[in-house]
This record gives sequence, C-alpha cells and structure tokens, in this order.
Amino acid sequence: MAARRLIGATRSWAGWRAWELPDPAGFVRLHVRDYAKRPAVFKGGKGGKGAAVGETLKDPEVCTDPVQLTTHAMGVNIYKEGQDVVLKPDSEYPEWLFQMNVGPPKKLEELDPETREYWRLLRKHNIWRHNRLSKNQKF
Repeated sequence: MAARRLIGATRSWAGWRAWELPDPAGFVRLHVRDYAKRPAVFKGGKGGKGAAVGETLKDPEVCTDPVQLTTHAMGVNIYKEGQDVVLKPDSEYPEWLFQMNVGPPKKLEELDPETREYWRLLRKHNIWRHNRLSKNQKF
C-alpha cells in the first residue's frame, strides 16, 4: 500500500500540471505546483513584449508642418486616438522650466567644488574608474 502511494506521488511530480498528492493520514491533501504555462505565440511582427495578437508595430508618422510643430507638443500623446497636446504661452509654465540645462552635461572642471552636484559627479567618476579597473581582475 505504501509503495502504491509512493509510486503515485512520483508520477504526479513528473507531470506538467498541478496534482494533489495523497497524504498517508488520508484526510489532508498536499498541493504540488509545477512549471508555468508556455507563453502564447504572437502572429505577425516580432511579437515583442506587450504586442497583441495580429498587431504589428509601426513607426510614428513624422510631421513636417511648421505651424503644427510650433503650436503642439508632437509625440506626447500616449493614446492611439486623439490629438497632440497644445502648447500654452510661456507665462503659464513655471520659471524653473526655462532655467534647466538641456544641453550636454557639465564636466567636473566646470563645476564649483563647494556644490553637491560636484561631489555627486566626482563619486560617479570614481565608481566608473573602479569598475573599469576591477573588470580585468581574475578574482
């Protein structure tokens, strides 16, 4: 009897789905989980993450209209349908928005050593240097 229960348990462990193992006490059942189901194969396109079945990804349309480019924020709309966001006058935006550095990042020599930004950048450079040096170590 014990051998039959043991053989039944090994068969259920080898399966591809969840089985209930018999418990010697007879009253309590032990649930065993198995591997997850295989993902569905997407048709068309590369079938990347988040793509629906039968739906192919395509590049966005490029707008060349100068009036549309100066009055709307092109490419900001995240929905499939609807219009792009209309730009407001500069007076309706906060002042710090126009003081942001949108160019290339400042170099370490250009920053003042008394600022937090300088020390953060210095730490980042030291981490990068340490990572480059430790990449060639054998242990």
